[in-house]
Amino acid sequence: MKKVTVTILETSDLHGAIFPIHYATGEEISVGLGKVATIIKRERQRNKHTIVIDNGDMIQGTPLMYHYFKFQSELANPMILAANECHYDAAVIGNHEFNYGQELLQEAISQSTFPWLAANIVDEDRKPYFGKPYMIRTIEGVKVAVLGLTTKHIPHWEQREHIEGIVFEDVIECAKKWVNYVKKEEQADVVVVSYHGGFERDVDYGFQTETLTGENQGYELCMKVEGIDVLLTGHQHRQIVGKEVNGVTVMQPGCNGSVVGKVALTLEKNGTKWVCVEKCGELLPVDETDTSVLEKVRGYEEATQRWLDISIGRVEGDMEIHSPLQARLHEHPFIEFINRVQMEIMGVDISCTALLHNEPLGLKQEVTMRDILANYPYPNTLAVIRISGQEMKEALEHTASYFDTYDGKEVKVHPSFLEPKPQHYNYDMWEGIDYEINITHPVGERITALTYKGEPVNPKTSYDVVMNNYRASGGGEYTMFMNKPLVKDGSIDVSELLANYIAERGVIKASVNHNWHVSLIKTRHINK
Repeated sequence: MKKVTVTILETSDLHGAIFPIHYATGEEISVGLGKVATIIKRERQRNKHTIVIDNGDMIQGTPLMYHYFKFQSELANPMILAANECHYDAAVIGNHEFNYGQELLQEAISQSTFPWLAANIVDEDRKPYFGKPYMIRTIEGVKVAVLGLTTKHIPHWEQREHIEGIVFEDVIECAKKWVNYVKKEEQADVVVVSYHGGFERDVDYGFQTETLTGENQGYELCMKVEGIDVLLTGHQHRQIVGKEVNGVTVMQPGCNGSVVGKVALTLEKNGTKWVCVEKCGELLPVDETDTSVLEKVRGYEEATQRWLDISIGRVEGDMEIHSPLQARLHEHPFIEFINRVQMEIMGVDISCTALLHNEPLGLKQEVTMRDILANYPYPNTLAVIRISGQEMKEALEHTASYFDTYDGKEVKVHPSFLEPKPQHYNYDMWEGIDYEINITHPVGERITALTYKGEPVNPKTSYDVVMNNYRASGGGEYTMFMNKPLVKDGSIDVSELLANYIAERGVIKASVNHNWHVSLIKTRHINK
């Protein structure tokens, strides 16, 4: 009986990583397309029937890509040059593909030697907006369909002008339509769905792991859409392998190209039909670097490195973060600096921001662009929204849930901010108000003091607050901010605003005003 083995390789959330380098420190690390390329070549040598798919968030995320979009966008996209060199078979559009606008995204697509798949991203007439909904690859008579889907939650985060004219259809209904189509009309023997989204439920037991906003619907796809053989996922930066949900083999290969996901499908001819008799998944850690990929974009990297090391100003005092946890427990000069810049630029007196990752960075005394982008790697802009005092309190309570209830021994981060992926960027720190978080209290009852200009915050009074556009749209489960009146909208990336602010002044001072603190002292509390 004839058998055919088809290998599916997946990368996801590469986020502009080509070179195996940590841009903040300059140290070599095991990430990037240069190393992924070695795995791809090796697997293709082992099995010529190999399909390589990127699951989205490819073109944004490193200083290399930031520098390209800001200063070299008239040239070919370096991430696409590297991906073309790897001979990808297809890519799916992720939410971060929109960060620099449609024009640059369309240029990236046009430069690609592979199709971009986006079944549920359509225009107002419900026609595909980018590329194709799916692709078919015929291998020794076996028809393999790859359907591309993207999280429908993008309008909640992205700047409106970047998604103008685009409709994000419901992932589940779209998948039902297209899976049925490729099975019936294309006579596909195998259906692979590549979904730039993750899992909203535990893949082993099915219990809910996050608020069901529609951002992640991987589990629902497996349970409600018939005919899927393999579901490739991403967006959450998790490593998931060797799991089946309702008979669907699921995969998620982390981020930045540190591993490559592999699913090997063995098919057997049964009469006139091909039947999948075995599905085996594994994660392949990257190792050796393919220098031919790096050479394709060496000039871009050298220009980026020169730019990153340009001094833009100095810090008077200490703005370095030695412990991220301590910086979230006690007001830190670096966080206060960001909040004060946001307030000054947007002309309001209340601001919130977050420490965006869990590395001990902050600003050294001599500040370079490398320092700025290492601390603020996302192309967020600023927004001023109008919220009520009640909504402010709700937001602070959500922030306060970052900590596990204090037991008198050790301050710990609550598991919901660590699993299924780390979400340290969802702990906000505010300026312009005074407040206390008591983490001996239960979640939802931790804000024990909240005042504005010396007076208690009135639940019914409106307050204008500046924050980044991700948070202003309700990102990070700050649902109380969704659809609030937009008072003012910024158009320049926060990282650029911070750099310009320092450059204009030459010297910035490290200071704090102690307007908030986290209490570890057990007190009586009243559930209001």
